[in-house]
Amino acid sequence: MAKTRDLTKGNITAGLWAFALPLMFGNVLQQMYNLIDTWVVGKYIGDNALAAVGSSYTLMTFLTSIIIGLCLGSSSFISMAYGKKDNHTIKNGISMSFISIGILTVLIILIFYLEIDSIIKLLKVPKETVAQMKEYLVYVFIGFVATFIYNYVSNIMRGLGNSLIPLIFLGISVILNIFLDLYFVLVLELGIKGAAIATVIAQYISAAGIFIYFLKGYKEYIPDRESLRWNSNNMKDIMALSGFTCLQQSVMNFGILMVQGIVNSFGQTIMAAFAVAVKIDTIAYMPVQDFGNAFSVFVAQNYGASKTERIREGIKKSLISVTLFCLIISTVVFASARILMSIFVSANSIAVIEAGTEYLRIEGAFYIGIGILFMLYGYYRAVNKPVMSVVLTVISLGSRVLLAYILSKIPAIGVIGIWIAIPIGWFLADITGAVYYILKCRKM
Repeated sequence: MAKTRDLTKGNITAGLWAFALPLMFGNVLQQMYNLIDTWVVGKYIGDNALAAVGSSYTLMTFLTSIIIGLCLGSSSFISMAYGKKDNHTIKNGISMSFISIGILTVLIILIFYLEIDSIIKLLKVPKETVAQMKEYLVYVFIGFVATFIYNYVSNIMRGLGNSLIPLIFLGISVILNIFLDLYFVLVLELGIKGAAIATVIAQYISAAGIFIYFLKGYKEYIPDRESLRWNSNNMKDIMALSGFTCLQQSVMNFGILMVQGIVNSFGQTIMAAFAVAVKIDTIAYMPVQDFGNAFSVFVAQNYGASKTERIREGIKKSLISVTLFCLIISTVVFASARILMSIFVSANSIAVIEAGTEYLRIEGAFYIGIGILFMLYGYYRAVNKPVMSVVLTVISLGSRVLLAYILSKIPAIGVIGIWIAIPIGWFLADITGAVYYILKCRKM
């Protein structure tokens, strides 16, 4: 099994998809952690607990996005160094980024535990949901260190061209999570706490497995005494890539968190519907997000190798792939929205199913917008222009939140205003990113 994949040579489309497919399956599996909790809680505990898990998911996604953003930035740095075949820079980058992101992870955990009550209050969580949400979050957040380790190592391996091994470890962990969820909730009757504990155990197994594999399988990239020395130029590049990518990821998910606050103001039925529908929605477009990340590795490796013509050809072929894929996913989600909601919600919760179906059909019709946006994020990160990814995110999320607040206040529109604001934000960012590329980057 190849430990690395060189995307600077060979067939572009075949290489991209061979690298992207494990990313797609892996991210779907990672979303399964919370989806499994949602399924078990929705089916066997009730709507109130379901609303608590849903609001917790949005918060955890925001916090996790900070770490994932830093890891993605480090991965871009490693991909560029790999394109240059510079092993010393790879090892130096790994040592400095691992230490800095690890310290930040510990700080986030400390801040979270100190401010958990204030955070829940900020989200406008209904009183009947607060206790269960807090219980769930306290246990789930114990797994945040594991989230950092898994995402850091897997992104470094992807930067080196290996997207398969992270998928294998994650798959084992998700299967374990399913059995532990059922055991803790149905057999031990631990309720929402049991669902959280099952997730944490599965996360640590995934993190430990991939960390040990990297130590044994990538010895040539394990930092030695020489590579542990401080390199200000490398650190500057890592912080620029990681910092702006982190900012882009956190701004994106902070916007979603703000939308969650608007959703919560519509009551428990809409909260429960959003809790389920947003997870289905996320899994539906997750493959194009992962294709965007694969495209980013492709561009970064070729950028490091100075193969600009290959990058231009890759942009054309990737755009075709994303367009076709989004059309297929949009058709499936739009046609089967009600069925998808019914999988996770009791048949008696008719209002929840109806509200979730409406959300999925509106979002599902416009996945091409977010597909192109993920490509733009990946491109600008890969060519060392991560600040542009932040700009696109601010445009997308800023317009989404603003329109959601305005439209949802109009009685004739109501909650639908929140749903339609999302694709509008995608397309505004797409137009901005495309115009900037034509004016500034195409001749690079």
